[in-house]
Amino acid sequence: MALGLAAGAGLCLGVLWVMRRRSREAAGRPRRGTGGMERRGQAVPRALLLAGTSDGAVPSPLLRQEEQLELLERLDFVVRNVAELRKEVEAVRSSLQELAMEIVGEVRAHLEETQRVTRRRKFPFSRERSDSTASSSIYFSASSGNLNTDDGESEGGYTTANAESDYDRESERESEDEVSCDTVRTVRRDSLDLVAEDESPLLPDSSLEEGLGQLLEQADRLHSGNEQDRREGFQLLLNNKLAYAGQHEFLWRLARAHCDMWELTEDEEERRSYATGGKEELEVALQKWDQSAECHQWFAILCGQVSEQESIPKRIQAGYAFKEHIDKAIALKPQDPQLYYLLGRWCYQVAHLGWLEKRTVSALFEAPPTATVQDALQNFLRVEELSPGFSKAGRVYIAKCYRDLGNTSAAVLWMDLAAELPGYTKEDAESERELEEMRSV
Repeated sequence: MALGLAAGAGLCLGVLWVMRRRSREAAGRPRRGTGGMERRGQAVPRALLLAGTSDGAVPSPLLRQEEQLELLERLDFVVRNVAELRKEVEAVRSSLQELAMEIVGEVRAHLEETQRVTRRRKFPFSRERSDSTASSSIYFSASSGNLNTDDGESEGGYTTANAESDYDRESERESEDEVSCDTVRTVRRDSLDLVAEDESPLLPDSSLEEGLGQLLEQADRLHSGNEQDRREGFQLLLNNKLAYAGQHEFLWRLARAHCDMWELTEDEEERRSYATGGKEELEVALQKWDQSAECHQWFAILCGQVSEQESIPKRIQAGYAFKEHIDKAIALKPQDPQLYYLLGRWCYQVAHLGWLEKRTVSALFEAPPTATVQDALQNFLRVEELSPGFSKAGRVYIAKCYRDLGNTSAAVLWMDLAAELPGYTKEDAESERELEEMRSV
């Protein structure tokens, strides 16, 4: 397309230049009448001559001055469009280069991990650590064999001593950490399988039920508190994970606490770790409790948090997962205003995708996500219908939707309504800044 526009612009400029040059040549050369001009038709085109000219008449251009100016303006418009298109092509090229570098990095990391696993297989028997055997025994399902507590130079001790290089110690630490994580996941799945596979599961005793109820109430109260309260809530749930890992009411609150820590943490690696941990908790929970609206809701939120620092294709894939689980949560709990608020935000972001993101979606996915500002507005108004004054950020979004749709009076009304509500969260603080910017405009 760019080559076609450039070729067309060049052709038009060439024709105009030839016409002007021949007109100047014809004006400066002595004339002997139109007959001679016709015999030299290749020097002076007939289109440049006035019909019925007599001897000595000076030919005039077919285009008047106004038409020439209009032609020049059109050619200038074409040249500007070609320049803008060239910039867009450069942007696409740089984006594709970044995408290629990300793919190469992922493949390289996968190859390095494969090589690391291959090297570990050369030493299948790991040694016990004297400083953590007792505390870590719960994470392992098999004994590592008889321990040799002798300090003498037995054959086994000699072999073990020779194997203790710096690389082996590092590999052993990484292997043990991975085994610990895998074993924790296995223990969690096994605990859930016991509840599902038992035909007549035993109900927990009254003390266990009462303890769970008190724990959940305390977790909800801490979640609604300040930053320190939410940190304490996360630690509280983490400390009781082994006791209540088979309860979906506990698991989705634990995932919610991971979201809280993601919001409270500034370090990118820690944020990603919290989001990934919460998502893994709910991946296991959704295998057993697919009819839990809360599990779907917080899984959708964690998908968005995990993909925040990812590439455009991964963010788009996370957007599909977000929409899917929010729709399931709304189907299970249609009167929850929080769900419509989340869906409204998703619609608003999709409606404001940039040019590069739209092109990437069209290139990588057969059915790209679609949503309009009107869709977002309907969801935010549904929030106000279910719970008036649900959040300051929700009213600011309504004002932004009306502004984008050209309804200035409605936008000003909802800006005033948003200013009446106090702000409690970081999102409310950001909405307050957006509100001030909208008022200044």
